[in-house]
Amino acid sequence: MRGAETVLFLVVVATVVATFAHRLRVPSPSLLVVAGLLVGLLPGVPLVEVTPDIVSLVVLPPLLYVAGEELPWRELRRVWQPVTALAVGLVLATAAAVGAVVVALTDLPIGMALVLGTVLASTDPVAVTALGRRLSLPPRVQTLVQAESLFNDATSLLLFRVAITAAVTAGGLSVGSTVGEFALLAGGGTVVGLVVAGGVTLIRRRTEDPVLETVIFLVTPYAAYVLAESLHGSGVTAVVVAAVVLGTQSTRLSSARIRLQLDAVSRTVVFLLESVVFGLIGLELPTLLRELTVTSTWWPLQALAITATLVVIRVLWVFPLAALRRRRAGGGRPAWAVPTVVSWAGARGVVPLAAALSIPLTAADGKPLAGRDLVLLLSAAVIVITLVVQGFTLAPLVRRAGIAVPPADLRQEYAQARIRLVRKGIEHLDELSDLELAPEVVLTQLRDRMTARLGRIEADDLLAGPDTGRPAAEPTAAAYQQVRRELVAVQNTELNQLYADGAISDTTRRGLQRALDLEDAGIADDHGHS
Repeated sequence: MRGAETVLFLVVVATVVATFAHRLRVPSPSLLVVAGLLVGLLPGVPLVEVTPDIVSLVVLPPLLYVAGEELPWRELRRVWQPVTALAVGLVLATAAAVGAVVVALTDLPIGMALVLGTVLASTDPVAVTALGRRLSLPPRVQTLVQAESLFNDATSLLLFRVAITAAVTAGGLSVGSTVGEFALLAGGGTVVGLVVAGGVTLIRRRTEDPVLETVIFLVTPYAAYVLAESLHGSGVTAVVVAAVVLGTQSTRLSSARIRLQLDAVSRTVVFLLESVVFGLIGLELPTLLRELTVTSTWWPLQALAITATLVVIRVLWVFPLAALRRRRAGGGRPAWAVPTVVSWAGARGVVPLAAALSIPLTAADGKPLAGRDLVLLLSAAVIVITLVVQGFTLAPLVRRAGIAVPPADLRQEYAQARIRLVRKGIEHLDELSDLELAPEVVLTQLRDRMTARLGRIEADDLLAGPDTGRPAAEPTAAAYQQVRRELVAVQNTELNQLYADGAISDTTRRGLQRALDLEDAGIADDHGHS
């Protein structure tokens, strides 16, 4: 099966899978992996080879970028301490524990055992974000697992590079060189991400062309990744830093119409890339089984043992960390619900797959690298197990733990915020009327419309849409459109203040921002047809 045919086939399968996943209320990434696995096991299916360049360069940057843009800065500042502990400490502990288990259970050399440990040490940002997108987790918990998965890659990739060097050269590890390489990877990636974000900000402030904005959006993650890697920094870190910085500036850098367009483009790109990458993960395991020569027949049990080790180490790290934070906050006995969910939200996926595929074929002496086949097989098997088992069981666990935000609470928060925005708009109309800054007929018409909308919202009509009416009198059309734009601007300011004050969640903010953008774009359409 050629590359283009494979991609087209996976997109078609993903479309069908996504439809059934929505109806079955199961995560589409996990269902995609299962579908790929089943297709790969069918007789007569050609071998599918996945190269690291395709995953790490073509697929990974835009998926990381979109996930980073969705990371709320307010919640990130509140959880940076546990994120640091998980992104650094837990990665180190996991790599060491998996390496020890692999040495005990397999014939792999110590160097290759550590390579496998570093490959599987970090949770995957693409998988975790995709799995968590459909869960109504509390904002801090959602930010914690998403930020950890985004920021732990610098640590795991550093350990991976060090372990690869040791395995290929059969040499020892130097603490000085390890610390220096970490500083270059993490620090270089951070600097490049900030530079790229600054450059993109300057460009986007000076253009309102929808085509150029779309091109900039698509090019930014690749530019950050390639520039960082060419300077021997962490491309993953550069993409994440650029995404987080630009995500906080999105409402200032583009108009409502362009934000709506970029949102549609990003959703399409994410769907296509996730369709391909999760399908390829499922196809990769049968391919490795057919293609690679593995001397051990115990690899399924070894993969299960490694997966169990990942879960146990994560539990042993997360629960004490949660207890320590609760004690510092002056709380009582530590609750089990949040640590359990965080412990279980550790699926592996795209990043570990890219790392495993990039393992060199030969050692420094030119001979085949011993144990590479088994490392690839175990890596793919563990990735599939975590995506399937944890992916299918995370939502029931969240419901059983009782930490999910009830849908009624989300609807209530959304409705209350909408009421605040509409009332703020009515207050602005009253101010314009008192100062006689607009025709009274325009103000009366808009006030009646907004009062009617307020009544619909208070009557629990969540489908109450924005004002799309037009003035009956042509001479007042320009004034009518101008006041409507002022109302949207006033409501945008109020929305940002509600979020800054912690009155609403990031999910509610994004939903209301989209509603205001649609209204703003509708004003432009009305103006163009008036």
